[in-house]
Amino acid sequence: MATKTESDPRRAPSEPRGAERASRESRRAPSETDRTGEHAPRQTAAARREALVDAAVKHFAQTGLHGTAVSAITDEVGITQPYAFSLFGTKKGLFLAAVERGFDRVEETFRAAAAGAGEEGAFDAMKEAYGAVLGDRAGLLIQLQAYAASGDDEVRDVVRRRYAQLYELVRELSGASRDELAQFFAAGMLLNVAAALDLPKLLLDDTWLGDCLQV
Repeated sequence: MATKTESDPRRAPSEPRGAERASRESRRAPSETDRTGEHAPRQTAAARREALVDAAVKHFAQTGLHGTAVSAITDEVGITQPYAFSLFGTKKGLFLAAVERGFDRVEETFRAAAAGAGEEGAFDAMKEAYGAVLGDRAGLLIQLQAYAASGDDEVRDVVRRRYAQLYELVRELSGASRDELAQFFAAGMLLNVAAALDLPKLLLDDTWLGDCLQV
């Protein structure tokens, strides 16, 4: 006597399909499990990419392109290195994504400042807004790391393009002259140096001189 599964043609294919599905699940990308091998909450590829870039900004800002281990970034996010490389190709690709993110944030800061500018005008609003980002030390340091890594042709091409886009954006939003833009970007570099040295007093007065010279 045939079993129900054997006698019912509608149910017979269900087992092979289930087996195929299980096999596909077992071959999923490494992102489906965390570093301990346990199942992690599922995220979209876009969400995992965003988390990786955010973590990359923080790590590359501190130790640069060559001094940063990709494992330090992936461990923080909770995914595997192979999955990270499937998204960005190489460590340099991840570094460039972090550099792009840094420039994106600066552009967003300037656009928001200009859009909400009052009587002081867009240019002064952007100056004030950039001064306020001193608390985002990683965001400022990633710019310095980008410049430091620009001995690499591929990195230099990206940094040149993004710096030119940033310069053009400030010019369009502010209507500033070339001399005014030069002073603006020079002051921005001073902010970056203050962030790198963890020396906010550098921007306020000369009391930092005595502290540093006593070291």
